[in-house]
Amino acid sequence: MPGNKTDTFRFLSLWNKGNTKGLESLIARHLPWINRHVRRRMGPLLRRKAETDDYVQDTIVEFLRYGPRIVINDDEHFQALMVRIVENSLRAKHDWFTARRRSISKERPLPPDAVLDLNPNLQDEKTPSADAHLKEREAWIRLGMEFLEGKDQEILILQKWDGLSFVEIGRQLGISASAARKRHNRAVERLAEVVHRLRKGDMPTIPAEETIQEEAS
Repeated sequence: MPGNKTDTFRFLSLWNKGNTKGLESLIARHLPWINRHVRRRMGPLLRRKAETDDYVQDTIVEFLRYGPRIVINDDEHFQALMVRIVENSLRAKHDWFTARRRSISKERPLPPDAVLDLNPNLQDEKTPSADAHLKEREAWIRLGMEFLEGKDQEILILQKWDGLSFVEIGRQLGISASAARKRHNRAVERLAEVVHRLRKGDMPTIPAEETIQEEAS
């Protein structure tokens, strides 16, 4: 790969400051590799459902525009993060989540200084009392949502951002209020584990060569 590993950090830093050249450079540098990797892992059903190259680029651009700001020093870690986000989206084909991410970003924007450092390190995770700002915690939550299954994303958004009661959520999902509460609690546990790992710098690895499976309906 041309360039050096500090380019990814530099391009992300530019984009975090609103410079579109940073976004364009990230796409130019990483999209070809990510496309090839995802295409090799897609089964025939998903190939029929999506034009791979366009879908991958759109998913990455949507995340970088409307997800929390991040910084990563290493090419491999950035690619692993993007691959996981793309493949999670492909499994669920969750256009609803993409639209909600965008609206939440516009309606409740995070402050410009809420930039998440995802570089692996050996430091212990900060305790909640040491968090510098409530919005930083919100940014970690939004990032963690990217790695959840579609059903978990949906129920957390309905409860956390839409403020629906479990009776209302159950009615919308066609389940009981008790079942909605249980599903929500399980989703919160999974989200907490994802955020804990991300905050410690435990980045996802490049997925093995296996076919991407869709989520069950």
